[in-house]
Amino acid sequence: SLFLFLVPSFNVLFGLFASVMWSVESAEPGSVTAEEDAVKWSEKQKIEYTANTPPGAKKDTTLLLPSQYSPEYVESSWYQWWEKEGFFSPEQHERLSHSVDQTFSLCIPPPNVTGTLHLGHALTVAVEDALVRWRRMQGHRVLWVPGCDHAGIATQTVVERRLLRAHGKHRQDLTRQEFLQEVWKWKNEKGEEIYHQLRRLGASLDWRRACFTMDPDFSKAVTEAFVRLCDSGLIHRSEGLVNWSCALESAISDIEVDSKELSGQTMLSVPGYENKVEFGTMLTFAYPIEDGEVAVSTTRPETMLGDVAVAVHPEDPRYQALHGKQCRHPFTDRLLPIITDSMVDIELGTGVVKVTPAHDHTDFLLSQRHSLPRVTVIGGDGTMTHPCGEWLKGVKRFDARQLVVDALAEKKLLRGKQSHAMTLPICSRSGDIIEPLLKKQWFVRCDKMAEKAIQAVDDGQLEIIPHLYTKTWKNWLSGISDWCISRQLWWGHQVPAYQVDFVVCVEDEARQRAAVKYGVKPEAVTLTQDPDVLDTWFSSGLFPFAMLGWPEQTADLQRFYPTSILETGSDLIFFWVARMVMLGTELTGQLPFKQVLLHSLVRDKYGRKMSKSLGNVIDPLDFIHGVSLERLQEKVKEGNLDPREQLVAMEAQRKDFPKGIPQCGTDALRFALCSHKIQGEDISLSVSEVLSCRNFCNKMWQTLRFTLGVLGDNTTPVMTLEELTPLSSMDRWICSRLYSTVAQCEQAFEAYELHTVTSALYSFWVHSLCDVYLDERAAVQAETEGSVQVASSVLYHCVSTSLALLSPFMPFITEELWQRLQPFRPGAAAQASLCLQPYPCSSQLVGLQLLNFLTTTTSVFLHQFFIMEIFAAVFSCSWALIWIHVGYSPKPHPLQLYCKNGGKIVSHKPMETSQCRGVEFIIKMKY
Repeated sequence: SLFLFLVPSFNVLFGLFASVMWSVESAEPGSVTAEEDAVKWSEKQKIEYTANTPPGAKKDTTLLLPSQYSPEYVESSWYQWWEKEGFFSPEQHERLSHSVDQTFSLCIPPPNVTGTLHLGHALTVAVEDALVRWRRMQGHRVLWVPGCDHAGIATQTVVERRLLRAHGKHRQDLTRQEFLQEVWKWKNEKGEEIYHQLRRLGASLDWRRACFTMDPDFSKAVTEAFVRLCDSGLIHRSEGLVNWSCALESAISDIEVDSKELSGQTMLSVPGYENKVEFGTMLTFAYPIEDGEVAVSTTRPETMLGDVAVAVHPEDPRYQALHGKQCRHPFTDRLLPIITDSMVDIELGTGVVKVTPAHDHTDFLLSQRHSLPRVTVIGGDGTMTHPCGEWLKGVKRFDARQLVVDALAEKKLLRGKQSHAMTLPICSRSGDIIEPLLKKQWFVRCDKMAEKAIQAVDDGQLEIIPHLYTKTWKNWLSGISDWCISRQLWWGHQVPAYQVDFVVCVEDEARQRAAVKYGVKPEAVTLTQDPDVLDTWFSSGLFPFAMLGWPEQTADLQRFYPTSILETGSDLIFFWVARMVMLGTELTGQLPFKQVLLHSLVRDKYGRKMSKSLGNVIDPLDFIHGVSLERLQEKVKEGNLDPREQLVAMEAQRKDFPKGIPQCGTDALRFALCSHKIQGEDISLSVSEVLSCRNFCNKMWQTLRFTLGVLGDNTTPVMTLEELTPLSSMDRWICSRLYSTVAQCEQAFEAYELHTVTSALYSFWVHSLCDVYLDERAAVQAETEGSVQVASSVLYHCVSTSLALLSPFMPFITEELWQRLQPFRPGAAAQASLCLQPYPCSSQLVGLQLLNFLTTTTSVFLHQFFIMEIFAAVFSCSWALIWIHVGYSPKPHPLQLYCKNGGKIVSHKPMETSQCRGVEFIIKMKY
């Protein structure tokens, strides 16, 4: 304000020249354009850490710093040391000098044991670890529990395929126990791969508390939960329509059903069929009635053998005369009533629909409303059943489709076929077409629990971030139906129910209950346990408290439950998050967490969902270590894709990764992921974005080398921030930028806006520290000994504080560089590791607060760059002519200063007041 008062013409001058645009020369992480994505890259020199450091020992940082950044060198040894020293354990909290009496706990969404992590998992790890490391550095008692899910269907499918390839055997060729032994053998071989990847991603998990959902203690929790819910009447066994995979011969959950949109007639490959099957057509045929016929339309003619009625809309004028009449089934000779119901769509097909309650969800509801029978005509193996007649019994369902059409044509009842847009449900595990089947299953009554989950959000007890999902939460839970939790598999938690008409937790207890009920001795009772297993999502829904020892009242459960936050992908809000809330509230009497943070989905650079069949699924380790195109293609061949899908995937890889993927390192991958706005739109990640962050790592590396050169060989501690006087205008300016950056990080972290934190840190390090401050320091020729010491101390604090700010995102490089600054540290000795250092906060930088106030007060128009220089110049020579060339920008950009005397450029460096007196200022925006 004072600046504008002294130079009143500045406002006019700025407005006059504020329309000049600039050219883009580089981009910040997360802002790579399509054109820039075609960036070329070449192999960087790989430098290895070769010192003789035993596993778990601290890395030797007295060695000479290599000339350039190499992820292999930087990421060596640190994690083993962190883990061995117990830095990730909540017990470490007691040893922190800056500890506070606050707890921060959460669980990792347990990845499937079936294989390797993908970029979606990497995003989860990057976000959660950033929050965990931030809270730990703030002095909180932090617990982050690792875990792995047994993944019932996925694991059983993988092992069955392996068994078939290796031994030519099917699951049914083995006993249940023999097959389970094969699964455990595979799990013990492959189960550690997930944990290895999590370690490579730098996840600061407490490995001593690692939890697998089939562990004995966890299995005990699953059984206890099932029994308690049964005893309270929330679990029941009844007949219902379920999503059935004929290939797996099991019910599957909604999340395992993919929807394939068909625009019309389409030929698709279906497991178990040599030839492609036609979908996306609407067939019309006639049912005879007493004085004519009624035409019905269907996309599934094979199910007409299970028709029990024909339905029309009560207000459809075309069929008023049919109300209450009957038609005759042409193959079974059954009389089918013609019913009226408002659920019928007048505009669809002929406006008359066949009702097949045992094979269609809508028809099932109609059967309940009109008390109609349910006839199952397709079996669990996908073949037609006995009620169809001998001519169709045992025929595969899609083969039967054509037989039925031919038979209708022969009876002259076929009325036409046309292309029809439709949505086809497909099993994500087997690629099979989902068949709705009527099965007796175990169900959880969810309506009452859902009401409590809705109320928790309405009352503010549970916060969903971003808040846009609150409405979605209410809508889905308001219309929730009973949850089918039984699966016809061998791998998983076997349903703890026995054929004695009630549920018990163990066989001995079952025998005792049965003996009392029937008045016989326990040894006279024979029990048969239900062969089904529980839905994987049932056990996963118990994770926040089962991982802490529930149902036992352990010390961990009492201290860390409820957990602080649940962070996961937005696609799991119903299948996992809602079920955790319902089960946690019901079984423990408390919400399992206080906040839910939902991140967006990771897509490829074209915006497509990651899919193995598209060839765009990338192992995070391929970004970290780099990978050749040949190895990428080998991975596709090693997978479980259909040969035709393999060809498509490999061709996509050749197009997108012609030279493979460059080695970028863990820090670059994590920083790139966190640079995206996770709350809202989906994330399209490209190789060039991660490569850009690797370049940022090299910028940090070279900055540290410069800093060590300035500090010299003398390891005398630098001055503290309080001792930094007097400061030059440039020193004051960089200190003000540091304070502003710390304040930005504080505010953004509290709001979980990690992209704002990374943007502020990148901007400070690259644009303020390197492009301006270090450039100016390098240009200074002569300084007094006192000013050199002050400037060196300012540089030390800027770099050291920035490394601490970046540590939650880039743990490896920040640890490496921070350790090398410790010989120069002023004051008391630091914590052993940067991950245990206090996280910088604005309240501790009070000495910089005034500088920041002065700077930001005079930076309304100049995006906070070079203000101290201009401020000083104007005060010394208020008649200086100031030209501003700038265009509109959504981001702060560095400025470059040109000082002219007449028509001659005197210097293009920032200059002190005495040098700028009486010359013309031209400040150009340069990105």
